[in-house]
Amino acid sequence: MSDLYVAQNLQMVLNRIRAACGKRAPNLPDIQPRLVAASKTKPVECIVAAYNEGQRHFGENYVQELEDKANDKEILEKCTEIKWHFIGHLQSNKAKQVLSVPNIYVIETVDSAKLASLLDRNWVTEAKPKLKVMIQVNTSGEDVKSGIAPMEVPNLAKHILQNCPNLQFDGLMTIGRLGYNPDGDPNPDFVKLRECRENVCEELNLELKDLNLSMGMSDDFERAIEQGSTNVRVGTSIFGQRQQKA
Repeated sequence: MSDLYVAQNLQMVLNRIRAACGKRAPNLPDIQPRLVAASKTKPVECIVAAYNEGQRHFGENYVQELEDKANDKEILEKCTEIKWHFIGHLQSNKAKQVLSVPNIYVIETVDSAKLASLLDRNWVTEAKPKLKVMIQVNTSGEDVKSGIAPMEVPNLAKHILQNCPNLQFDGLMTIGRLGYNPDGDPNPDFVKLRECRENVCEELNLELKDLNLSMGMSDDFERAIEQGSTNVRVGTSIFGQRQQKA
């Protein structure tokens, strides 16, 4: 895969993001969406190529893969301002491993008070800002999906705000039901996550503009932005089809 291929794809995605912003309803916060380049299974050279084009936020699904890439000599030397997002399911026994990753920026998949407290206890804040975290919401109600039920979101958000001084509550994240037709009616998972943010803000007296919504991937990130997403996780449209993880 050439650097030019990644660069051209990245520019096309950014252009599509800008166009989608112009289609948002006027009542939604006017926030420039953050692009997270989902680099799962992709080699280091692809990450460096995207970084050289100005991309700074990268997402990984697996703890070991994130650790390997974040500690790679080439990335440490050439990508000094990289910001890693952990976007996969995080088991409690791997929390410390993620926290030790150089340039970890946000964990998007907090799904319990236990995990939030564990991250809080183990995040050393000396000379470092608070660790950003998002609450993962199972908006589709599927048993195979991680995340908490929408009705549980305010309580977990309250726990993070009141009991986790080393964490910064950054917003809400959902994966949503796979295979939903992006050209059909508004995606109910996106609508539900937006409602969750409204409920949290109302109950905890927060501003909508202060909480990100992480929703939308390669197949539907434009529709997600139109419905209020401020953080999109795009991999295939930048790097091409993924290889199957061994």
